[in-house]
This record gives sequence, C-alpha cells and structure tokens, in this order.
Amino acid sequence: MTDIAKLPPGPLGSSSQRAVIWARKNLFNSWFNSILTLGSIAALFWIIPPMIEWGITNATLTPSIEACREVTGACWGFVNANLRLILFGTYPYDEQWRPLLAMVVLVGIIIGSLGAVPYAGMRKWIIPMWLVGIPVIAILMWGGVLGLTYVQNSYWGGLPLTLILSSIGIIFAFPLGLLLALGRQSSMPAIKTLSVVYIEIIRGVPLITVLFMASVMFPLFLPEGVTIDKLLRAQIGIILFTAAYLAEVFRGGLQAVPNGQFEAGNSLGLSYWQSMRLIILPQAMRLVIPPTVGSFISMFKDTTLVVIIGLFDLLNTVKLALRSDPAWTRYYVEGYAFAAAIFFLFCYSMARYAAYLEKELRKGEQR
Repeated sequence: MTDIAKLPPGPLGSSSQRAVIWARKNLFNSWFNSILTLGSIAALFWIIPPMIEWGITNATLTPSIEACREVTGACWGFVNANLRLILFGTYPYDEQWRPLLAMVVLVGIIIGSLGAVPYAGMRKWIIPMWLVGIPVIAILMWGGVLGLTYVQNSYWGGLPLTLILSSIGIIFAFPLGLLLALGRQSSMPAIKTLSVVYIEIIRGVPLITVLFMASVMFPLFLPEGVTIDKLLRAQIGIILFTAAYLAEVFRGGLQAVPNGQFEAGNSLGLSYWQSMRLIILPQAMRLVIPPTVGSFISMFKDTTLVVIIGLFDLLNTVKLALRSDPAWTRYYVEGYAFAAAIFFLFCYSMARYAAYLEKELRKGEQR
C-alpha cells in the first residue's frame, strides 16, 4: 500500500487521494473492519436524519405551550421560557446578573490557569488569579457588601452551583489526593496505615452515601448550637471523596517512575521533598494526566447528587422547571437534552485540554 508520506505532488498527492489512502488504511484494512465501517455509516444515516428533523427542522423556539403543540419536533420553547430558572435556580430574579458575572469570572480564571500550566514562566500567575478571583466570586454570589443584597446560598442553584462545587472540589482534592498518595507510600507505619484506611473506606462507598452522612449524620456530632452550612458540607464531602480516587491515580504515577529517578535525587544530595518536587512529581503528573482528568470529569457530573441535601444543581433545576408548570411536563426530553449538552460541552473541553496538555509536555521528548 502506498505510503502517504511518500506521495508525489500532483493528483496522487491531492487531498482526495490522501483521504482514499487513509480510509483504506484505517477503515477498510480487513474484512471485519470493512463490515464495521459500513455498519456504522448505515447506523449514522439511520439515526442522524431523524434527530435533525426532530431537533431542528420541525422544532420550535417559541416559549408557549400552544406553539409546541402545533409542531411534531422538539419544543425548545420550554428551555426558552425557563432558561433563567434552569441556569440560575431560585436565585432572586432581579439579581441573576450576579451569578452570571460570577460564572464569567470563574470560567475566565479557569481558562487563564489552564493556559498557564504548560509554560513555566506563566505559572506564577495561577495562585494570584485564584486568590483574587475567589473573593470576587464570593462577593458576587453572597453579596452583603458594596451595596449588593445578601443572598443565602440555599438560593444558589443551576450552572453556577455546579461550576463552583466542581472547581473548588478540584482545587482542594488535587493536593489532598497527592498527600494521600505519598502517605500510602510512606515508610512510616502510622501515616501509611491512616492513608490506606482513609482511601479504602472512602472508595468503598458511593458519593451519595458520603453526602448523606455529611448532611444528616455529621450535624449530630456537633456541639449544641453549632451548625455548618449545608453547601460547605456538600463541598467537603465532594473533596474528600474525589481525593481518595485521585490518591490511587497519583500512586500509579509514582510507581511508574523508574527507581533510578529516586536514586538520582539521592545522589545529588536532595532531600525527600526536594526530590519529589523537582524530579519525581513532574514525571508522575505527566503520566497520569488522562486518569486525573477522568476523575475530574466524573466529579463534575457527580455534583448532580447534591440534591440529596437540598441543593439544586443544573440537572435538578431542569426538574424544578418541569414541576413549576405542569403544562411543560411532557417536554422533559428537551430540558434534559439541554442540560446534557452543557455537561457534554464542559466534559469534552476538559478531555480535549488533557490531550493538548499531553502533547505540549511531550514536545521535548526523544522519539
């Protein structure tokens, strides 16, 4: 078969010719793959046209029940009519510009931090961005200062709540998971035992159990008159749960680093923490980028479970919108499809960034 890299200029090196050669090499290189390819194409032709017809051609954006009853496709009017309730939950209607601005600030900080990670000279800006950004987000969401009306976090909901829980969860679960991974490999029996017990207990129960314990059981052990906000309890539960899974991911990365790298640090006279910071962790973290991002994606989706303690994230504000007017109940598919599209957008972005980061960090490697 012709090698694509050796194609001469002209007709043989045209885009169409290269596409044919690529298809032969990757899609039709055996009878089994050919059957799978043809079957997949047939399935796409069978599935995609009806979806386009339902979701676009015969759909309506008009926010009225009458308009939805007249079409045979999707009723995006439900989303249009309840967009602010879905996105911001029960946050006061006239103050919803504040969670919108808070989301913009949060997403901007995240993008700025992710853009700085591959470049050593820019990493020094990450911590200051978060130190400034988090108080700004807190002021916007809570209020009570600068003339802003105070809003209890029991009224927070929708996409801002999902982003806040997942972002803060990642920030604190990452270092905690790393410390647990190092503790599990420690030569000190007490530290190793505590780390192992914590990791195995947390990984042995579902997140919904952790949230239930944080909501119902934990307050029973507090002194009389002492309470902890339920949003804070949910956030701590998510952090503790995610950290246990990240600890095993990081431990796998540490074990994948050759022993010679540890010996190199010792031969240079570096302390344990210096060797970890300068030699071991940079290599281990690069190896575990895919499973780490996988854990972050799982945590982002698991924020939907906070409904068990009375918080309404993006998915549960869709349910709230459906219950607010019984006439919209039959259009639940459109509501959940809208929420799924938002979740997919964020999860896919995280996956693509992980692929980009892997590529950037491998530029200096020898092939």
